[in-house]
Amino acid sequence: MLQGKKILLAVSGSIAAYKTAFFIRLLVKEGAEVRVLMTKSAKDFITPLTLATLSKHKVYSDFFDPATGLWDSHVALGLWADAMVIAPASANTLAKMAQGAADNLVIATYLSARCPVFFAPAMDLDMHLHQATQKNLEVLQSYGNHLIAAEEGELASGLQGVGRMAEPETIVESLRSFWIDTSPLTGKRVLITSGPTYEKIDAVRFIGNHSSGRMGTALATQCAAQGAEVIFIAGPSDYLPSGASISIIRVESADEMYQAVREHFELSDIAIFAAAVSDYKPASRFDKKLKRNGHEMTIELVENKDIAAEMGRQKKKGQITVGFALETDDEVENAQKKLKNKNLDMVVLNSLNDDGAGFSEPTNKVSLFFKDNMREDFELKSKDAVASDIVNAITKKLNA
Repeated sequence: MLQGKKILLAVSGSIAAYKTAFFIRLLVKEGAEVRVLMTKSAKDFITPLTLATLSKHKVYSDFFDPATGLWDSHVALGLWADAMVIAPASANTLAKMAQGAADNLVIATYLSARCPVFFAPAMDLDMHLHQATQKNLEVLQSYGNHLIAAEEGELASGLQGVGRMAEPETIVESLRSFWIDTSPLTGKRVLITSGPTYEKIDAVRFIGNHSSGRMGTALATQCAAQGAEVIFIAGPSDYLPSGASISIIRVESADEMYQAVREHFELSDIAIFAAAVSDYKPASRFDKKLKRNGHEMTIELVENKDIAAEMGRQKKKGQITVGFALETDDEVENAQKKLKNKNLDMVVLNSLNDDGAGFSEPTNKVSLFFKDNMREDFELKSKDAVASDIVNAITKKLNA
C-alpha cells in the first residue's frame, strides 16, 4: 500500500526523534520514497547524517544555504509529498502548527502542504495533559490533520503515563489504513498484461519485439498503491512489480497470454492491455535448431488472436478496458480505430517518432483517447509518472 508513495517526514526536538531512524527504514522497506525535514532542536537528538543515510536523500533544515544562496523551497516540498508526517511533534511544534507560526522550515512546509498531514505527539506527561496542548490537538484535528495518538508508558523523565510517541510500526499502519480507506481502487481487481511475447520458430529462435515491460510494471505498482488487487500477466521481461496485492503470471507466447487473460478477465473490474503482443506467429514450429543449408528459407506466418478485441467482445457492463497503441504513422487515426474496433474505454497512444518514447526507454510521451471523443495530451515523463496519469484517468472514469 505504501509502494511508490512520497512521504515527507518532519522531525522536531524530542528524545523520541531516535525512533525516526526505525520509521524511515520501515517506509523504505515498504517501497516509499522519503524526504526528511528537521527543526534545529531536532539535530540535538539525532544527526541529519543518520537520517540522510537511511532515506538516501539530503535532509532539509534551513530555508536556504548561506554558503551558496540556494533556496530549499518549502512550497515545492509541500507539493511533492503524498503525505506529510510530523513525528515526533513536540509541544512547541504543535503550538506553532495550530497558530501558523512559520518561523522554521517544518512549519512553513506544513502550511504549504496540499497532502494529508499526520502528526505523532511526543512530550512528558504533564505537558501532554496541559490544557494548552489539549486545545492545540483539538485545533489541529479540526483543520483535517490526522492525529496518531501518544501512547502510555515510561517517559524520559521517569514518569509513567501518556506522552510516548507512537511506535514506528503504529505510524506505518496508520498510513496504510488511511490509503486503504481512501484509495479509489480499493476493492477493485485490475488485470494488466505487460512485456513482449515470443513466438518460437525453432528450439532457439523466436519472433518478438523490444518491449521491456517497464510501462506495465509501473502501472501495476501504481494500481496496487491505490488499493487494487492486481493480476499481472507478464511476457518475457526482467521488469516485474512486487507487493502483497500483486499476483504475477508468467507467459511466453501470445496464445499463453490469451489463455491467462481469458481465465481472469471475467472477474476483473479493469483490464489494461499494456503488453506488446506479437501480431503473428510461425504456422509451424521446429523442435530442433534449424541449420543453415545454403538456400533461402521462407517462414509462413499466421495471425495471433487479438486479445484486447476478444475481451472487448466479452466485456460486461461496468468493466473498463484500456489499450495501448504504439504507432509510427497515422498515429491519431490508428488510435481512434483501435478505440472503436476493440470496444475500449481508453487508448494510450505513443509514437516511435517521439524521442524518448520507444521500447526500453525509461520515459514515455503519451496521449489518451476516450470513447466520448475527448483527448488528453501529456509531455515527456518518466514511465512511473505516465502510469500515474493513466491510473488517474481510469479512476475518473470509475467515478463518472
